[in-house]
Amino acid sequence: MKNISKILFAGALVLSISVQPVWAASTKAELAEIKAAQAEMQKDLAEIKKLLKEGARAPAAAAQPGFKPSDVTLTDAPFKGDAGATVTLIEFSDYQCPFCSRHYREVMPTLVADYVESGKLKYIMRENPILSIHSRAMGASQAALCAHDQGKYWDMHNLIFDNQKQLNVPDLKAHAVTLGLDTAAFDSCLDDKKYEKQINDDLAAGRGFGVRGTPAFVLGITDPDDPNKVRVSQFINGAQSLDNFQRTIDQLLEEAEEG
Repeated sequence: MKNISKILFAGALVLSISVQPVWAASTKAELAEIKAAQAEMQKDLAEIKKLLKEGARAPAAAAQPGFKPSDVTLTDAPFKGDAGATVTLIEFSDYQCPFCSRHYREVMPTLVADYVESGKLKYIMRENPILSIHSRAMGASQAALCAHDQGKYWDMHNLIFDNQKQLNVPDLKAHAVTLGLDTAAFDSCLDDKKYEKQINDDLAAGRGFGVRGTPAFVLGITDPDDPNKVRVSQFINGAQSLDNFQRTIDQLLEEAEEG
């Protein structure tokens, strides 16, 4: 691959040559030398364009330290979409994380509208409370999973992110009232920390993928014979732009179609 300095030099030289009048060359030898240089630059530029195109297709996932493509079996995690959707996306999220909130507000709605609702994408949530900096995130994850017992995981998920500063236990129990949940069952689930083990399992799974912060996303092609199995091959780190997600998902859809 050409290094950056050569690429910049090549571009500058092409520009200088393109604006210099041909008649300025005083001899046929000079003209021949210029034409040879132009031909070489065209080759370099063609290679640069090819590399840039390949770079545009490749998600930022590949360079994530600690991440390796792997086969994953999923159970119990809340998800949106068709169970057998072609592509599976797994988000590792922290309810107290401002970047997770930004992804929820700015990117997730379009992914749901364009990919989940069309049956192309299964969107899975896994809990990743970063306890060292977010002391209330574990309780929020517990609340979301307790709401999942009553079929209201995503309602609680949305309500928590819409009220991200209200994550104390009384706030979470008030959210259950707002959602019309069986509050006795919810409060018992939350007070007993029913889902502490599942959350710790999610944290361990995240570390296995190389998750070091939130949000983090792993994506892959769903096994057509078993929707609980996914060949995870891509990693997106952080609250990236919608374009990054679209590019990654579209690439996986293309790969799945090609077989």
